[in-house]
Amino acid sequence: MDISFLGGPRPQRGVGVIAPFDFALDRELWRWVPDEVSLHLTRTPYVPVEVSLDLARLVSEHETLSDGVRTLTAISPEVVAYACTSGSFVAGIAGERAMCAAMTHAGAVPAVTTSGALLEALSELGVRRVALVTPYTVSVTRALEAYVAEAGVLVTGCAYMGLTRHIWKVPYRDVADMARRAVRRAADALFISCTNLPTYDVIPQLEAELRMPVLSANQVTMWAALRRMGTRAVGPYQALIDPAARGGSALPDVLPNLPGEEQQQEGPT
Repeated sequence: MDISFLGGPRPQRGVGVIAPFDFALDRELWRWVPDEVSLHLTRTPYVPVEVSLDLARLVSEHETLSDGVRTLTAISPEVVAYACTSGSFVAGIAGERAMCAAMTHAGAVPAVTTSGALLEALSELGVRRVALVTPYTVSVTRALEAYVAEAGVLVTGCAYMGLTRHIWKVPYRDVADMARRAVRRAADALFISCTNLPTYDVIPQLEAELRMPVLSANQVTMWAALRRMGTRAVGPYQALIDPAARGGSALPDVLPNLPGEEQQQEGPT
């Protein structure tokens, strides 16, 4: 069979992704990526520590990130992304910026992190009040709240799961339940943290129900990385990705508590 008419594959454009050793959602990242872009993933070295602030610090050391970038240079990515929320907010805004600088220095390409991408997305959507959902323990969740507050964004509500392992196994129904618990007071958007927490399919459903943009860790990471390349992420009916999905009414200032909410939800901060 003569297949010479095909002309060979199209030129490859790549995003290099550094993820923690326990990252299990490669296929979710791919769902935001257009056909002409490839993802090239590498992982940080294994450390025997549960999800915690200590783990966040260990998987975000500059030498670790620089080593990760260097493993990706052979395939010449146009941008590198550090796909870890806690690892990129644990040292605050200055720490996140230093991580990007270290990655760029190691690979001579633009660099983004999940937490930096979050702030970029909040600015893009004009968000001044945000509700948070995390799978983390209270201490890690508080660090995220402090990071968002440092950027001048008010956290109006927060719900967390208290998990220290196997976060990728959380079903969509649990993510949706926690989202409803977090959005009890007026907010401009909801952010679902952790790149190891599945979110792709639940985002448009929650946006329709809550009538506000819903952002997730993997979503903002891919959106920001692809933006650096001059292209767009793929995400139908997601307000950040699809401008046609933006709009809707805000929630009332206060909604009645859900049954059992006191055991799961943290108050406004």
